[in-house]
Amino acid sequence: MRARMLAAEQLLGAAAAAVGLLGIASALTPALASRSDLVQGVLPPGFPAAARLLTLAFGLGLVWLSRSLARRRRHAWQLAVALVLAIAVTHLVKGLDAEEATASVLLLAGLVRWRGHFDVPGDRTAFRPLVAVGLALGSLLALFAALDLHRVAAPEDLEDVVGVLAFLLAVCALYLWLRPLSERVRQTVSQHACARRLIESYGRDSLASFALRRDKAYFFAPSERAFLAYRVVAGSALVSGDPVGEEAELPGLLVDFQRTAHANGWRVAVLGASAERLPLYRALGLRAVKLGDEAVVRPAAFSLEGRKIRKVRQSVHRLQNAGYRVRVLGAREMDDRLRKAVCDLAAVARGSWPERGFTMAMDDFFGDEGEIYALAEDADGVLGGFLHLVPAPASGGYSLSAMRRRRGTPNGLMEFLIAETIVWAHAVDVPELSLNFCVFADLLRAGSVRSPAARVLSFSLRRLDRAFQLERLLRFSAKFFPEWRPRFLCIEHLSDFPAVGIAYLRAESLLTPPGPWARAKTSV
Repeated sequence: MRARMLAAEQLLGAAAAAVGLLGIASALTPALASRSDLVQGVLPPGFPAAARLLTLAFGLGLVWLSRSLARRRRHAWQLAVALVLAIAVTHLVKGLDAEEATASVLLLAGLVRWRGHFDVPGDRTAFRPLVAVGLALGSLLALFAALDLHRVAAPEDLEDVVGVLAFLLAVCALYLWLRPLSERVRQTVSQHACARRLIESYGRDSLASFALRRDKAYFFAPSERAFLAYRVVAGSALVSGDPVGEEAELPGLLVDFQRTAHANGWRVAVLGASAERLPLYRALGLRAVKLGDEAVVRPAAFSLEGRKIRKVRQSVHRLQNAGYRVRVLGAREMDDRLRKAVCDLAAVARGSWPERGFTMAMDDFFGDEGEIYALAEDADGVLGGFLHLVPAPASGGYSLSAMRRRRGTPNGLMEFLIAETIVWAHAVDVPELSLNFCVFADLLRAGSVRSPAARVLSFSLRRLDRAFQLERLLRFSAKFFPEWRPRFLCIEHLSDFPAVGIAYLRAESLLTPPGPWARAKTSV
């Protein structure tokens, strides 16, 4: 039953695109002379020419709507019905094109016949801005109509400007009308507490604790013994990391979430999926695309001895000789002075740039009593830099959430901090430390790119490194000779990749320019 519904929706979307293309072709080709003469003899002058332009516009509109129709959007169906009726009329008016009008009527019959399939609601939050845009557009058109009625000649430049404004307002109105249903993040205290309990019991993955960010919504299994964290961005439901909970609950949880997402017209994508959970996602019909590698260090096997790691060893010795030392403290061990120093340093280091992170960074300092801080202080006790780490409770490991340094501190401070933290972790039997998630690592590694397409992507990523710092992060993480664990992006259709990719960049704040609107972490 579900397959037939999807096939019908996709068929109607393709039919709308075909009718739209037929209208475009018909509008751009001459009409049959016999039919054209008949129409011009019946209708007032100018009507056929105007109908030809309208046919072109309606055809473009149907092509544009075809994808939204295939996604079962109710508002797209309503607009498509209006456009199909209109294009059938304009086909007859412009040249008595009965064949094209018949194709439009057949599409209209299909839209009416399967109208119940278009059940995805529009975004309710778009109503007020849509009304505002509609009033602005109406006022603009009314102004020009009044000028024309009173035969007041407007300057040609003004007409051009108003025409462009009217076009932009019309496009904005259409976007708001067709905007997919969004969902505000609503995270109750009880939901957050339940998610924390599940992470403490089942959170073995290094990304598990990042589900506690405040910008994520929760979807629980009916038994509340499993959950996943997600956020809806531009019609994509972005699941952050693997679901957490009892093993037997996970398949049903994912099926229920996918069903809910489809009911709302959302694409489903899993960000930072582990290789261990890929069978679960493939059972849902998701495709896995390698997103990058996570750098994980095992403290028991780490050593500063040997030629390969000499640069890190030199940084450690240089900072020690400069009088720096590292203290590792839990959040509960830090007094108000230290907490303020951490928050102040973080704000200064961030500057006007947004606080980036969604899948592997916390959005709040001192929000979890299990988190720890590695503090690098000089001989006078001044904080020069710090690491913020969150636990993976069920495994006993930690994940690096943030690393910050004060400007003017000696080079190598971060290497010093991480090396000393690894030494601390070994002393207290921490099994592993997750340092960073390096996106597109395979494309950025020297000598690993072979195909022409991969070379182009690699070149582009390196040119963008100043903004995104992907290659810099990879080189930095590689200094500690970590174990590289693959992480994946799981999507339902390969055609979803562009939309999901943009939504992912937005969620990570990678598309947010520096400025006063940049998000800051919560201060104490």
